[in-house]
Amino acid sequence: MAKFAEPMSRLIDELKKLPGVGSKSAQRLAFHILRSSPEDAEALATAVRDVKANLRLCSVCNNITDVDPCAYCTSATRNQRLVCVIEEPTNIAAIEKTKHFNGVFHVLHGTISPLHGIGPEQLRISNLISRVEAGNVDEVIIATNPTVEGEATATYLSQQLRHAGLKITRIAMGVPVGSDIEYTDEITMLKAMEGRREL
Repeated sequence: MAKFAEPMSRLIDELKKLPGVGSKSAQRLAFHILRSSPEDAEALATAVRDVKANLRLCSVCNNITDVDPCAYCTSATRNQRLVCVIEEPTNIAAIEKTKHFNGVFHVLHGTISPLHGIGPEQLRISNLISRVEAGNVDEVIIATNPTVEGEATATYLSQQLRHAGLKITRIAMGVPVGSDIEYTDEITMLKAMEGRREL
């Protein structure tokens, strides 16, 4: 790697810590910041500082927020009795894009993964159980990813919540719209067959 002045090397090293950013991308970003106006560079630095200083997790749903409870948990127009359990805060955008879900969320911040040393106690499950036990929830939709870890987490959650007497559902999985069945893997096809519905 080329030798850069110490401040530039430090910036490149910090940028390389970002996911998906390798050495070349970090150099491009660092030189872009160097060429930008002092105001733009300061705005970037301020935005990074503000994210760390002002964002926290919602005490109800664990979503990232600047107010506690978050806008979803305090909304009078959302069905507070319908809770969709997701792995990460970024999953909210995918569900909201459908414009058909009007409930609230619960963010686990990961999945059960014994290989990586992540058990139920490392996830944000306890406040979900508290929400359910308080009697304020009619249905829990488990929307974890269709991976081994996501399925293990869904199974664990359904077992933990089963005694509460509420409706527990799992998002449907199967062949994506617009794809060709010929190229569908066997697990996806199995899920599609299991999740079939009457027309």
